[in-house]
Amino acid sequence: MDTQTCLKNTKDSMTSTVTFFDKSLQKIRAGKASPQMLEGLKVDYYGNPTPVDQVANINTPDAHQIVIQPWERNMLPIIEKAILAANIGLTPQNNGEFIRLVVPTPTEERRKELVKKAKQEAEQTKVSIRNIRRTANDEAKKLKDDGTPEDEIKKLETDIQKATDDAIAKVDKIMEAKEKEIMTV
Repeated sequence: MDTQTCLKNTKDSMTSTVTFFDKSLQKIRAGKASPQMLEGLKVDYYGNPTPVDQVANINTPDAHQIVIQPWERNMLPIIEKAILAANIGLTPQNNGEFIRLVVPTPTEERRKELVKKAKQEAEQTKVSIRNIRRTANDEAKKLKDDGTPEDEIKKLETDIQKATDDAIAKVDKIMEAKEKEIMTV
C-alpha cells in the first residue's frame, strides 16, 4: 500500500460514514411524512420477509400522510399487522383499497427529544470518523516503517487530518439542517 491508496481508503470510509449518518437521520420523524419512515419494515410475502416497498406503492400526498397501496389486496391486513408490530408510533387506517398513515405534528417536548437523539447519532458518527483517522494514522506509521520517506508521511498525516475535519464539518452541517427541520412546526 502507498500513501495515495491509504488516503483514498480513508476518504472513502469517512464519506460512507457520513452518508450512513445522513440516511439514519432521515428515519427520525420531524412531523413530516416521508417514505423513509417505513424503511426496514418487512412484511410476510408468501413466507418470505420482504421490504414493504417491494409489495406496495408508498406515497406521501401531503406533509402529514403516508399512503401504502399494495399491488395485491390480500396484502392489506399483512402490511397493517407489520406496521403495528414495528411500533413506529403510527396507526394504520385500512379502507380496503390502501392503508393511510397519519403523521401527527410532534409536541415541542417530543421535538426536543428528537433533536437530542439526532445529536447522539451525530456524536457517534464523529467518533467513527475519528476511529477511521486513527486507523489511517496507524497505516501511515506502518508505511514509514516500510521505508516511505518522512516528508510523504507528514503530508499524508496532514491530508488525513484535513479529510477528518471535512467529514466532521459535513456531519455538523447535516445535523444543523436536521435540527432546524425538527424544530420547525
